[in-house]
Amino acid sequence: MSAFRRMKPALGTFVGIEVAGGERETLIVATERAFAEILKIHTLMSFHEEASDVSRLNRDAAQAAVPVDAHTFEVLESALKLSRESDGVFDITVASTLVKWGLLPAHEWSAEGSEGRWQDIELLPDRRVRFARPLQVDLGGIAKGYAVDCAVHVLQSSGVSSGIVNAGGDLRVFGDQAQMIYVRDPADPQRSLPLGEIGNEAVATSAPCFSFTEHAGQRVSHFVNTRNGNSFVEDESVSVIAPRCMDADALTKVVLFSPDRATDLLSLYGARVVRLSTASVAVSQLD
Repeated sequence: MSAFRRMKPALGTFVGIEVAGGERETLIVATERAFAEILKIHTLMSFHEEASDVSRLNRDAAQAAVPVDAHTFEVLESALKLSRESDGVFDITVASTLVKWGLLPAHEWSAEGSEGRWQDIELLPDRRVRFARPLQVDLGGIAKGYAVDCAVHVLQSSGVSSGIVNAGGDLRVFGDQAQMIYVRDPADPQRSLPLGEIGNEAVATSAPCFSFTEHAGQRVSHFVNTRNGNSFVEDESVSVIAPRCMDADALTKVVLFSPDRATDLLSLYGARVVRLSTASVAVSQLD
């Protein structure tokens, strides 16, 4: 049985694809198709790219409805669904805060008012999107998880029987061969801890403790609670295991900010979670 492995920069990280279970030429072609799908999603949903769907929405959607690609529309649908289910704990309208803190680039339109929240995002027929009030969205993590899911779909539809797509903290395993997954130890970033074996599942890890910075003398992170404007600054790492990587990534934010609310959502999405902290490397799981 042939196997093939390749890595490319995309989605703000390095994406690795390992595949097996077919002729080598089939695996190579399938892998290239999967990377092309990932790069397409990156181009559509990057906050950094001024021509992306996300940038066009942030610039124009408060003035008029903006048509977007089917991929972007699907991610927005999933994001708003989880926002409703989590009572706004998950909220993609965090970009203006991240720009203010220097964690996202400031575009020309970023200086405009941005008081809107997820409830102000209107999804219209023909894949058009309108903002009822000025706001800035960042699809970041959920788009990365979605790209992983799409890459797996491309690989499977191309005849690949097993493999793994790994985009930094977001990955998905498919096929008969389970994979041992490791995460960085919050107490010792140079050390990896075994999370366990998974098969035909996805894992997304959010670890604010590895990317803290300072703004106005305060420690801040990329993880923002839009209900109070605070960021998550505890020395913790959260990993969610779910059928889809997009859901796993989004649910990590709910776990960070509202563990009680997350319990019901984890059950709803068929997911489970592992939390690690610098105080203890013991695994705690919400069932």
